[in-house]
Amino acid sequence: MLYENIKKLVQYGIETGLTPACEKNYTINLLLDVFKEEDYTEPEEEYKDIDLEEVLGNLLEEAVRRGLIEDSIVYKDLFDTRLMNCLMPRPAQVQKEFWDKYEKSPQEATDYFYKLSQDSDYIRRYRVKKDQKWTVNSEYGEIDITINLSKPEKDPKAIAAAKLAKASSYPKCLLCPENEGYAGRVNHPARENHRIIPITVNNSPWGFQYSPYVYYNEHCIVFNSQHTPMKIERDAFVKLFDFVKLFPHYFLGSNADLPIVGGSILSHDHFQGGHYTFAMAKAPIERSVTIPGYEDVEAGIVKWPLSVLRIRHKDEKRLIDLATHVLEVWRGYTDEQAFIFAESDGEPHNTITPIARKVGEMFELDLTLRNNITTEEHPLGVYHPHAQYHHIKKENIGLIEVMGLAVLPARLKEELELLEEYILGNKDISSNEKIEKHAAWAAEFLPRYSHLDRDNIQDVLREEVGRVFVHVLEDAGVYKCTEEGRDAFLRFIQTL
Repeated sequence: MLYENIKKLVQYGIETGLTPACEKNYTINLLLDVFKEEDYTEPEEEYKDIDLEEVLGNLLEEAVRRGLIEDSIVYKDLFDTRLMNCLMPRPAQVQKEFWDKYEKSPQEATDYFYKLSQDSDYIRRYRVKKDQKWTVNSEYGEIDITINLSKPEKDPKAIAAAKLAKASSYPKCLLCPENEGYAGRVNHPARENHRIIPITVNNSPWGFQYSPYVYYNEHCIVFNSQHTPMKIERDAFVKLFDFVKLFPHYFLGSNADLPIVGGSILSHDHFQGGHYTFAMAKAPIERSVTIPGYEDVEAGIVKWPLSVLRIRHKDEKRLIDLATHVLEVWRGYTDEQAFIFAESDGEPHNTITPIARKVGEMFELDLTLRNNITTEEHPLGVYHPHAQYHHIKKENIGLIEVMGLAVLPARLKEELELLEEYILGNKDISSNEKIEKHAAWAAEFLPRYSHLDRDNIQDVLREEVGRVFVHVLEDAGVYKCTEEGRDAFLRFIQTL
């Protein structure tokens, strides 16, 4: 079984282009060494169209049987990453191939790198396809919804081991370039099959890679080579456009730099982008505005639940200048009538979530105004999902959600399945502790539907989840999509 699966894995490497055919023996020997196996007899059978998940599954079983690893998802992920690295080209080879292709076209380079990041199993295709995805029409356009099922749940054994593992500060975080080739440990994922493309952004060394959890097509991460905190400032806008000029078919955006309205890793300066057009990018300008000193820049309020000022120009430097001006004014802006406070007790509240892209000949920058103030009524944030929607989405509204993609927790898969059963069976939803949190929501939407059955219940629930997410986005908007809200937004723009 071992020899057969080693042969299949090497054949997979050759088929996908990870492994040159001339390195076949070398790769077999690397894999034998991982299994502490000194002998090998090549199976006579020839294999093609290899199913990677199946082959890795067989090899992991063999590793457990030989006592090389424990039978746990965490140890298996560490081990199969090591196996995949035996097939992989060295970082310098990947970089050379990337830039050779870039000479022909930036898209050819990213196509190559995205395929490699999947073929290498750094992006585990067979896990990503488990994610549940659908779209919901709204007054703001077609909203994307995904229930993220591709991150494996840790088992109790691994959780216990992680608690006992000695503290390590290497790599400092998941975004540091030192992750490339790192073998991992119980509390840090293996990255031996991971490759990074070095790029220059704002005259400093940065890295370009893909997210292993690809929430949308070619979901990439662009990160500072130094472990330095995120900061929205003039340089951030320069960096966004430096990248978009390198890869004009990709958008690039940044999380805000304050807690609650920021992303999950504020300690390492990074951006996220990709080859995808979100609902926000398709949303039209609802009201054009002219900003003194920038009359040559197209500007307007976007028809979107969050408060977005879109600016467009052929020269990205004009956008960088204007964005810096907007940011500086917004940081210090207070409008008590609209419940916008620049700070309280010395703690700053105002920041921006920016997204840059190129549309035809025009550069475009969306400036999403954010505020992280909390109150007794909204302890997690006034401009954050309100408590009535926490049964669906409680987490921060970061860059990806801002653009119109709901990344919802894995628990919802089981909860929605249970809800289907309880609704169709006319059972008391509040009697089940797993779904009692959804009882008030179900009571609110069920009267809208005269007939529910096995054929339409899933579509109805997905539609209603989408409606909740739109409300969540409206909660995150500092100015509401009402006449009063738009007037308040214009008051701010007039101060520019």
